[in-house]
Amino acid sequence: MKAKKLFLSMLGVLAMATAFTSCSSDDDDDWNDDGSKLVLPKSRAYIMNQGTQSENNSGIEFYAPNHDGEIIDDIFYKQNGARLGDTGQAMIEYDGKVFIAVHGSNYLSRVNAACVEDGRTMFSADPELKGGVRAIVAEDGYVYASFYGGIVAKINASTMKIESKLTNVGKNLENMAVCDDMLYVSNAYEIVDGNFIHLNNVVVIDLNTFKVKESIEVTPNPNQLVEEDDKVFLISWDYSAESYVLQMIDPKNGNKVSRIGYATEMAPNDGVVYLLDSRTDYSNWPDVSTVNTFSSYNVKTGTMNSTSFLKNAPAELMSTSISMISINPGNGDIYIATTFYNKSNGNVYRFKKDGTFVEKFDCGGQNPKAAVFFN
Repeated sequence: MKAKKLFLSMLGVLAMATAFTSCSSDDDDDWNDDGSKLVLPKSRAYIMNQGTQSENNSGIEFYAPNHDGEIIDDIFYKQNGARLGDTGQAMIEYDGKVFIAVHGSNYLSRVNAACVEDGRTMFSADPELKGGVRAIVAEDGYVYASFYGGIVAKINASTMKIESKLTNVGKNLENMAVCDDMLYVSNAYEIVDGNFIHLNNVVVIDLNTFKVKESIEVTPNPNQLVEEDDKVFLISWDYSAESYVLQMIDPKNGNKVSRIGYATEMAPNDGVVYLLDSRTDYSNWPDVSTVNTFSSYNVKTGTMNSTSFLKNAPAELMSTSISMISINPGNGDIYIATTFYNKSNGNVYRFKKDGTFVEKFDCGGQNPKAAVFFN
């Protein structure tokens, strides 16, 4: 486990942010491409590359799932004439728009379906938000953003204005999920006298009142959160365990927490949570060795399937560090992205819903972390 801590100290905030996947709200919509310099096909996928901390090399790649358009390496730059910035942290689709949180540059960008920016909120000038934005979720016309420093901001999705801030939620907040008008926020760690102290609670915020309702005890260092079928799934980076710990929170049962296995990445779709356990040895950094296993959890039946959900996967996928798993809700296609850290671009492996391998393509940047789809 010392190797993991060494790796984190080397890469700083290059975090395993949730590879949160969203789809368009209406498959029959004509996308808003106002201001586009490019002609894009209707079916679209965007891959956000986190980049490497302080290198100002975050970006977004465009991919045409129907193969009726060319791959565009950094469509954000081509459409807007500016780089995305330092350390892209999260990307979601909401109401036909894409929202992108950039941690190092500390801002929230809103782009239309052609990746043309039409709104931006800077956080760096606000002393309370100087810790940096970490995760974003959207609900009922608002985007909620978590921050290092223990703050959750409520941002109007139309005006991009911060309407409210909830302070003292925790210490350093990471990912979030919404379930039944409740916002679940992972309170990961604090630093005391230069030492990392891993915390063990998920904070629940009532979105109707925008006040903290309760705190739930979980495995230390909670990080990724997703919702599926009225359950909340959590991955904690417990370095004392053999791998990152997968848990399920049941809101309808008093937020009971159940430990159900190990996973480093997860993606929900259609009553199933697709799981990846990517165990990487960083002790000989920058040379790393990885062993990947794939499994799934059926939320409706409450059963874990340890058999891989992939078929005829390329051999190298079993031994390359993975930084993203994302599902296209329109057709169930599975996108898995690998990382070579700061050495080279990562790759994306696309599979059909039944796990059949479709193709592999260069993600156009370093450390792919999130994907959104317009179908």
